[in-house]
Amino acid sequence: MVFPWRRRKAGRLSAKKEDFEINSDMELAIPTHFRCPISLDLMKDPVTLSTGITYDRESIERWIEAGNQTCPVTNQVLRTFDQIPNHSIRKMIQGWCVENRCNGIERIPTPRIPVTPYEVSEICTSIMAATQRGDERRCRESVGKIKAWAKDSERNKTCILDNGAGRVLAASFDHFASVSMEKHACLLEEILSALTWMFPLGEEGQCKLGSTSSLRCMAWFLKGEDLSAKKTAALALRELLSLDNQHVNGLMKIEGILEDLFKTVEDPICPMVTKASLVIIYHMITQQETGSKLALEFVEMGLVALILEILVDSERSLCEKALAVLDRICSHDEGRREARNHALTMPVLVKKILRVSALATEFSISILLKMGKDEDGSAVVEALQVGAFQKVLVVLQVGCGEMTKVKATELLKLMNRYKDRLDCFGSSMDFKYLKRT
Repeated sequence: MVFPWRRRKAGRLSAKKEDFEINSDMELAIPTHFRCPISLDLMKDPVTLSTGITYDRESIERWIEAGNQTCPVTNQVLRTFDQIPNHSIRKMIQGWCVENRCNGIERIPTPRIPVTPYEVSEICTSIMAATQRGDERRCRESVGKIKAWAKDSERNKTCILDNGAGRVLAASFDHFASVSMEKHACLLEEILSALTWMFPLGEEGQCKLGSTSSLRCMAWFLKGEDLSAKKTAALALRELLSLDNQHVNGLMKIEGILEDLFKTVEDPICPMVTKASLVIIYHMITQQETGSKLALEFVEMGLVALILEILVDSERSLCEKALAVLDRICSHDEGRREARNHALTMPVLVKKILRVSALATEFSISILLKMGKDEDGSAVVEALQVGAFQKVLVVLQVGCGEMTKVKATELLKLMNRYKDRLDCFGSSMDFKYLKRT
């Protein structure tokens, strides 16, 4: 027997359950005034313009950076681009998020106030004054503040770069490096780690970072046991030489720099450092005045064998940089001879064609062509034995860049010249393609 009051209670529970099921199936509606008028998403950092309209900071910054000078809602010309944080709306949004936490809504964090040009200028002035006084403690505090700002947002990074922080830090690095590298090692590593994301530094900044004392300090970091300092120095040198290859002249005057670069490739810290070191080596061996001499020194150290070991199993970016260095080394007789005497050379180069990227394919074909021009033709025969002809033929058939096409066609003609020496090459039908190229 069911009592009437129990039936009434059961009916109310059933109705509540049905209501909950209906509401759970409905999409939670975000209040209109919590949405950004541009993105129509929930605002995370609401700011108000001079027209009184509130937007999400990220959306309105993109609007202004695109060259627009009007308010998106009112279409009024903005008298100022100042963005005032709307704390009232932000607190209301956070409260609404907390109330709807059971529906999977996460509370938006309280945004940090972006750094202003005035603050960056003040900190730069402080660094310059502390540098002149030789105040390491104050300099470290200021550099730490710049790094903290940069970590907060990309907007802060842009503001720091636009207000000359890179130039100031480069000058400070040059000053303390010239005084004593050992005494100011911690400060110098802090400054250099901040500079790695500030390139290009401008003419004055590059001049300071490319000075003799600065280069010696980076080479000293590269030689040391501190892995973090090694990584920072390799990244900074890569950016510096990429901007101006003439810094190679100053770098090569430093005793032991070639051995230290070779060691960073031989005993890798991380893929980023290995790639940075290969880029530095590439810039050094392509330098017009001293490149040939440096390339031969790297060959004597065993760089060819080391690069071939890297190429056996490496990701795309590292593979491209290793092939670029090998291609340049093979421009010299000693480099080609060293590569020719290594058992991995031909199989690895042929394998990289059409397997990594268009750039890797171009470098591989270029190296094969350089090695194939030796008088005895043994390199071409070995390339044919490991399937080079078929792969190069496919490169031309599927399409490639103009430079790659020229080199591939020349390589095919070279292979055709030596095909009779290949015992395992039963048919010459594929060589008919040469008549059409």
